[in-house]
Amino acid sequence: MVRTFLSLGSNIGDRQMYLQSGVVGLANHGIYTIRCASLYSTEPRDVLNQPRFLNTAIEAETVLTPDELLSACLEVEKENQRIRHGAKGPRTLDIDIIFYGDEVLGGAGLIIPHPRFALRRFVLVPLAEIAPQFIDPLSGNTIVRLLEACPDRGGVRLAGRLQQFS
Repeated sequence: MVRTFLSLGSNIGDRQMYLQSGVVGLANHGIYTIRCASLYSTEPRDVLNQPRFLNTAIEAETVLTPDELLSACLEVEKENQRIRHGAKGPRTLDIDIIFYGDEVLGGAGLIIPHPRFALRRFVLVPLAEIAPQFIDPLSGNTIVRLLEACPDRGGVRLAGRLQQFS
């Protein structure tokens, strides 16, 4: 089993339900949650004229390869009515692979660690809750250190927990 960290977000419809459904859907695809961060209400980035997001992060285990993990994440998004309206627009469910063990992968399709995670407070705050001392294999810094250095000052407010992790 490989330890992986995923970031989940939703900003349309019943956001909490989509996040809950996403975690369950991941388990149905062989991605088993060990820990789930609290839910955080966050401001949209890049495309500002859209609803606020609910974000969380999970630590999970899987036997899937990185490419299989990506395919499973995309399938779970699709199962939750994700329609791609262009980059960074509103979505029912978005799942990003942040880390896959301590692997560093770069290529045309999949880049791990996620190339912008250290610039996104809405990713780092939930990660710091569940794995503050996890070390980014690229920078050698802990999640807490990356959060302290993060240039993003966007609002990230505690908003509850998913039902099965309360």
